[in-house]
Amino acid sequence: MTTTEADQVTPEAVEAVGPADHEHGVHGYHKQKDEHLKRLRRIEGQIRGLQRMVDEDVYCIDILTQVSASTKALQSFALQLLEEHLRHCVAEAAAKGGEGIDAKVEEATKAIARMMRT
Repeated sequence: MTTTEADQVTPEAVEAVGPADHEHGVHGYHKQKDEHLKRLRRIEGQIRGLQRMVDEDVYCIDILTQVSASTKALQSFALQLLEEHLRHCVAEAAAKGGEGIDAKVEEATKAIARMMRT
């Protein structure tokens, strides 16, 4: 997988995703925040391990195996976050009714589309 300029996350790209729902200050992942941070730190360790493997001239296939494991870990994290978004933010918008639900569904759909491109 290569990274292009279009794949780079910039403040403008974040704003272009859509309006953030910061009015209540608590997001769907809030209850598992500590678990998520622990998981992200583990993934960060995997990435540092990859850097170390390249620095130590480890065999290509062994590095690719670890790249695959790191990618799966990030994908799993993303799916968990998406599920929490659907259960919390989208469900809350549905309960409120009105046009907010359409915006939340569109936002989630775009997030899913981005995840599928990777």
